[in-house]
Amino acid sequence: MKRHNLRVEKIGGTSMSRFPEIIDNIILRNPADIYGRVYVVSAYAGVTDDLLEHKKTGQPGIYKLFEDQDNYPRKMLALRDRLVEFNESLASAGLDLDEANDFIGDRIDLSINILRSMENVLASGYVSRTELLLAARELLASLGEMHSAFNSANILRNRGYDATFVDLSGWEDGRQLTIDQRIKDSFNRLDPFSTICFATGYTKGTEGIMREFDRGYSEVTFSKVAIMLGASEAIIHKEYHLCSGDPLLIGEDVAHPVCNTNYDVADQLADVGMEAIHPKAAKPLEIHSISIRVKNAFDPDHPGTLISKDFIAPKSKVEIVTGSNKVVCLEIHDTRMVGEVGFDRRIMTLFDRHDVSYISKMTNANTIDLIIYERDCSPHLLAQLSDSFEKVTSTSVAIVCAIGSNIAQPGIMARATEALARAGINILAVSQTSRQTNMQFIVEREQFAAAQRALHAALCM
Repeated sequence: MKRHNLRVEKIGGTSMSRFPEIIDNIILRNPADIYGRVYVVSAYAGVTDDLLEHKKTGQPGIYKLFEDQDNYPRKMLALRDRLVEFNESLASAGLDLDEANDFIGDRIDLSINILRSMENVLASGYVSRTELLLAARELLASLGEMHSAFNSANILRNRGYDATFVDLSGWEDGRQLTIDQRIKDSFNRLDPFSTICFATGYTKGTEGIMREFDRGYSEVTFSKVAIMLGASEAIIHKEYHLCSGDPLLIGEDVAHPVCNTNYDVADQLADVGMEAIHPKAAKPLEIHSISIRVKNAFDPDHPGTLISKDFIAPKSKVEIVTGSNKVVCLEIHDTRMVGEVGFDRRIMTLFDRHDVSYISKMTNANTIDLIIYERDCSPHLLAQLSDSFEKVTSTSVAIVCAIGSNIAQPGIMARATEALARAGINILAVSQTSRQTNMQFIVEREQFAAAQRALHAALCM
């Protein structure tokens, strides 16, 4: 059952790093509306990248050093010093430096001791290496959110407000609780209408939140908290608006915020890497009919983008142009394909074996094109496909998408292709389902930006 006016709000890492502004723009913006909110916070910008690996580039962090049994304690102590230095930047906002430094210092010191014990167990060969590495990954991930959530509650308390640090990390709690049980147990004795709750984006559970969701774990925690507490709305604060196109490509004066859309559109965006929210976090919210509002933390007067279950744009239009230039086109040509029932099942069997999901698929009598992320196109996968089919090629390309909750209008595909042709862009492949929420165009990689600008000018203005 939804609780009237209870909102669960997630604050991303880049926004958390500007926490004094977050206090003014979000937490204390409306003096009459301070309570009845639960904030699920990410680690400060770059901290989880240092602990695990860089989310975008894959540059290894402390976890990789531990996996290779390299000098991870030195890196952890360096991170501790950096976090203590960051704490100093929050002193003027109200952070008690002694408490905050002791808090993160103690946890990093104990984490080093735990990891050393794990290292000894790994060396013994008596336990599963995979399971122990997963446990180390969970431990490291929890540190960033503990730091930011503790600091946030500490600052608000020192400013005279009732604030609570909700530690979902299960730190030094040996109880074998599931993720849902831990969230329920942690909020059982709290009244969000009497205290400002700052919860860790990481939640410890017997199933391991990173095992299935990896770096999407904070959004999964956010989703579960919103559902369990019966939030009337789930709000995500980012450092930018959800816009009709990438302002850096389209132009800041051209791209405009999207005011309303639906969960179907959010799924389409996530499929090409432009996540408003992790799909596995969004689906439970959709099922429970809890709307998501995506807001720019630094433009507090703007209402943001409301993502709801049943919204359909009253007027047919493309809402967002986006895409990815980190994809390849796998072309599988085989003359035995024509008329053979279930031919592509063999392709999917290999994809499943290599844990590969495709973004788009185009087919004719004897050729199947599959668009997959470049990172998933391993030499081993290509070799196995080549062993099974007559001709397999992989080409670096880009996918550009025109997405909307209601784009079913006569001539819209013609307008899109005409716009690309006028811009001198050759369409290598095209895909659209009868649901008509996403037109996908495969183009040369170097034409990625030009294709987005052409489509945005033709369809979103």
